[in-house]
Order: sequence, then structure tokens, then C-alpha cells
Amino acid sequence: MINQLFNLKGRTALVTGSSRGIGRAIAMLLGEAGAQVRFHASKPSARLDDTLAEAKSKGIDCDSVAADLSTPEGVETIVQTVKETDILILNASVQAYQTLTEFDPEEFAREFNTNVRSSFVLVKAFLPGMAKRGFGRIISIGSVNQWKQSPRLCIYASTKSAQVNMIMNCARSYAKFGITANNIAPGVIATDRNKAALDDPAMAETIMKQIPAARFGTAEDCAGLALLLCSDAGSYITGADIPVAGGMQL
Repeated sequence: MINQLFNLKGRTALVTGSSRGIGRAIAMLLGEAGAQVRFHASKPSARLDDTLAEAKSKGIDCDSVAADLSTPEGVETIVQTVKETDILILNASVQAYQTLTEFDPEEFAREFNTNVRSSFVLVKAFLPGMAKRGFGRIISIGSVNQWKQSPRLCIYASTKSAQVNMIMNCARSYAKFGITANNIAPGVIATDRNKAALDDPAMAETIMKQIPAARFGTAEDCAGLALLLCSDAGSYITGADIPVAGGMQL
């Protein structure tokens, strides 16, 4: 019964930004559950090659696509390469430390194009096929910044709030077609993106004091929830915005 509930055999999954970190952990777990996985990175790299090789060594049916989501051409490359998917994980994003008074229009465009515009285009491209097949799973990877905005991430936090708003709209409009749409909002996850900050003892201590669970999260903490939401076990969960933050959002 448990194996059946979490079995993704016969399903296809596209996980953006999956050569490392949270995206990688999610893609690997979906593959181990039986999904055919499309890994993605912004450009060809040894890291993407190594990730794909490891997935194949685990018996995962997979391939990859490299495209820059900050550009319309890059998003179109993904659409034309993938063509259709049952599961869409919107994980890829960019961020830069920038306060309100440091606001830079070019950085604003970069983050909104990558984090928000690409999400709209990918959802628009793959929704019709999901609706026709009567099955779809869309998950965006948000941020604890939706609730507790870091003064140094004002643009990034805004993009994540915009993305989750889109997900709620999708959930409400497409539930009748067998499509669920949810948001996972990680807190401080020990990935290479956060390595510089967490390697600073003073900074790490300051951040830790904000986390009731008294530990930093792992990419796998997010992957387990993603599997639930993608599986039959999570078929009645839609329009949810779920923090994986050790209570940091409180």
C-alpha cells in the first residue's frame, strides 16, 4: 500500500535547477520513486554531468537540459526540448544581497525574469498537456523570506511572494483537471548557496538563534515533502504553502 501511494512509475518530471542543492535532492528522490527525470542547469557543466551520471548509476531513467531561465530564449529552449511533463518543479532561482536603498533595476529584472517570468511561461506551456491527461503536479520552491523578509534580500523575497501567488491561482483554477499546485518554502538549508554565510561562525550563530528547531535544514528535508506532493498520497493537497524551516517562519 505504501509503495503504491508513493510510486511515480510512468510519470515524467522536470526539475529546474537540479544539478545541485534542493533541486538535485528532489530530482533524485522522484527518480528513485520511479519517475523519468529531466535534470536542468543554467548551462552545461561538469556538475550537471556528474549529477546525471550518479542518477543513472541508481537506475534512474533520466536526461538533462541546459538553459538560462533569465532569458526568454532559455525558457523557450526548455519548452521545446521537454515538450510535456507530468510533474513540474520550479526550483531554479537567483538572488543577490541588496537592501531597499541599494535597489538596482538590472538586478530587479534578472531576479524577476529568472524567478517569476520563467515560472509563468513554463506553467503556461505544460498546463494544457497536464489537463488533457488528467494529471499534473506543480511545485514551486519558495522561501521563508515570504514570511520573515531579510532586509538584504528585498528583491528576492518579492519574487518568491509573486511566485507563490501564481501557484495559488493555478491551484484554484486547475484542481478540476486533476492538477495540484503547491509551494514549498525552505528556511536556512545547508547547501552550497548558503555555504559562505554558514561558514562564518558569527553569522551562523545569529541565524541559528532564529530557528526554533536549533539546526539548519538539509536538501533532503525538502525532497521528502516534494515526493508526498507529487504522489498519489498527496493528491488531495493543493493550494498549500508549506514551510520547511524548522519553525523559522513563526
